[in-house]
Amino acid sequence: MKTIKLNKIHNGDAFEILCTFPNESINCCVTSPPYYGLRDYGIEGQIGLEQSPCEYIKALVNVFMEVKRVLRKDGTLWLNVGDTYCGTGSKGNYRDPKYKDGRNGQVIAVNNQLIGYKKKDLIGVPWALAFALRDSGWYLRQDIIWEKGNAMPESVRDRCTKSHEYIFLLSKSRKYYFDYETIKEPCINGDSSSPRGSKGTHRSNSGRRGSGNTERKQRPSHDVLNIGNQAGSIPWKYKEFRNKRSVWSVNTKPLREAHFAVFPPDLITPCILAGCPEGGVVLDPFFGSGTTGLVAKQYKRNYVGIDLNQEYCELAARRIGG
Repeated sequence: MKTIKLNKIHNGDAFEILCTFPNESINCCVTSPPYYGLRDYGIEGQIGLEQSPCEYIKALVNVFMEVKRVLRKDGTLWLNVGDTYCGTGSKGNYRDPKYKDGRNGQVIAVNNQLIGYKKKDLIGVPWALAFALRDSGWYLRQDIIWEKGNAMPESVRDRCTKSHEYIFLLSKSRKYYFDYETIKEPCINGDSSSPRGSKGTHRSNSGRRGSGNTERKQRPSHDVLNIGNQAGSIPWKYKEFRNKRSVWSVNTKPLREAHFAVFPPDLITPCILAGCPEGGVVLDPFFGSGTTGLVAKQYKRNYVGIDLNQEYCELAARRIGG
């Protein structure tokens, strides 16, 4: 078992490379695997073109079992995954106007005909994956809604235009690192007058943070790792900040160099701040253009990236810089 190298991008299969990492060497994982049936990247061994959603989910569960092994006991996984429909037909001639070179590349979409699904069925990939990960031992802690203010228009007349995706927060253990203070948001619309749903706050002498509940004598949650000493707890400043809500409104931001969807930095900043202490290590086994590494570096965290595509590894390295 070799020592993990920090601030490095590994080119290769995520599962195989993760198998070489030491146990409990990562603080948190922030990632978005290739979506099922969306695009053919032209790389042998790629995830996303399996013949069924079940095979796709099984492949990802295998990867995330290795992620679970390399996470510290108090580690978390922040997982963004999109959904798709059965029977959407051939995508070979479709070109997204935001990506002139196209972002699909398939002659026939793998989700064109699926056993067990009717044409036009929403497959439900995100929740199927979340439940499979829970069954494999992960704690499924929360579903976060990524609301896209600039969602792509759809030429549909029998449903609403889709403008959201999911981010799932999963943990390795019942108690885990979660620095909620770093992602508190300003109170709005006069909601500062009521403590309902807000959190108490305290700081230890070391400056690390913990959490409590103002409605029950600042008692800490039993499901979140208590970071710091409860002595010296102070009341919540109702008129200033509140606990971050579970709907995040973040616009997509295409990257000029990339012909595939990329993480908006504003989307994953809360994941990294809450999930990894300064000086810790953030993992992304589906590194793509390297946004996870870019944000980790900006906030004084280390990163480890893995991607199957050599071109994407080079793109990410250029983007992150030295």
